[in-house]
Amino acid sequence: SNCPSTFGWMKYASPGFSLHGDQVSILHKPEEFYDTLLERCEKAKFRIMLASLYIGTGPMEEKLIQTIKERINDFDQMKVNILLDANRGSRGKINSRKMLLPLLSNSKQCQVSMFHTPTLRGPLKFLLPARYNELVGLQHMKLYLFDDDVLISGANLSEDYFTKRQDRYMLVKDCKELADFYWELVSRISSVSLGLDRSDNLFPRSYHPYKFSRKTYIKAAKDKIWGFYKKSIKSSSHKTLGRLNHDSWVFPLLELPPLSVHQDSEVTKRLLEGAERGSVLTLSTGYFNLTDQYVDTILQKSTARFRILMAHPTANGFLKASGLASGIPGAYTGLALEFLSRVISSGQDERVTMFEYIRNGWTYHAKGLWYTLPNNDLPSLTLIGSSNFGSRSVRRDLETQIAIITTNESLRYRLKEEEDRLNKHTVQFTPEVGKGPDRKPALWVLTTMRLFKTFFLIIVDFS
Repeated sequence: SNCPSTFGWMKYASPGFSLHGDQVSILHKPEEFYDTLLERCEKAKFRIMLASLYIGTGPMEEKLIQTIKERINDFDQMKVNILLDANRGSRGKINSRKMLLPLLSNSKQCQVSMFHTPTLRGPLKFLLPARYNELVGLQHMKLYLFDDDVLISGANLSEDYFTKRQDRYMLVKDCKELADFYWELVSRISSVSLGLDRSDNLFPRSYHPYKFSRKTYIKAAKDKIWGFYKKSIKSSSHKTLGRLNHDSWVFPLLELPPLSVHQDSEVTKRLLEGAERGSVLTLSTGYFNLTDQYVDTILQKSTARFRILMAHPTANGFLKASGLASGIPGAYTGLALEFLSRVISSGQDERVTMFEYIRNGWTYHAKGLWYTLPNNDLPSLTLIGSSNFGSRSVRRDLETQIAIITTNESLRYRLKEEEDRLNKHTVQFTPEVGKGPDRKPALWVLTTMRLFKTFFLIIVDFS
């Protein structure tokens, strides 16, 4: 069957993989995410790949690592590839690196890589204390692969994300081409990252990201990663996307700001701009900090209806933070109010509405897009992955999302159900709500908001 014509341009912008809608499972709960990770690791026969910002240090994470270790011991052919962020994964005495050392006793089968942004170097590298060095840029992708199954999410590998932090998770099953693509992509990112050895030392796998000349490193890394991605577009776009019974398409998107690759944000912008009158787009972000370009696109270039979902301050990961970070929920309210006042002053408050996710004891980290075409009740497209649609995602961090486009009724129904389940816990955000007594951001928050917009402080355990 054919891809809806509205999205026909996608196959020239991204590698495309066709499949049947039943191959996509949508998970809803943090514990389903954890159980799926465990179960897929337990059953994997030949490869496991985990790409995340970090892995936590509690018993749940330990059990996951133990499960992988058993698989390595049981299968000589098993290959394990783990990619984390070098700064975030090294934070604290007990950290992701320490957790993963048991896997490295058999280093023929398992490799652990830590991406270090080439932007953090020189005096800055040594002056910035831990946590603050994470401001400069992170490996933010969240991608979990088992044999030919790919689980894409916005969730990291830590207890919060397995218990009380609402995210999104989709499992694409038995899609060898997609799994091969992501396996190769992450292998290439790993090849320009730092390797972890069994004595807990980091060593360069090729050019050193901050000791080598920045230009040389960036050129080599870009050739390796973006070069492969571009080749994949060519090899998949000339295939007529889809076998006879296929009714869905997956397009992986990639943002690599330190290497000047902005493909994910360009595709996202084109989707928002191209949405015709009568379409409904639900855009969700854990942290409301839309880039000026997205704001401009929504307010000036699009005629579609937008529903924006974001975390209520009590569901913001930074709520209990100390120090500088304690001002963060207030700053988000400030950014949201600023956007809403532009919506209202341009007379578009019927077309663009905002909602906050509020649920006792929970934080909200779900991001992505549900796109419903005119005269339809069910979405035809979703974006899911690591990008928050904010300045950080576009200017600092490595991100990946997938666009899933489908004509499969069951999958469309399940996408709607996913959207509805999140909406169930939201309340509308209005100027009155944003200006309420419980929302006054501290004065220093207001003065640093501009700076904050790009640098976005991921200085506590929440990203």
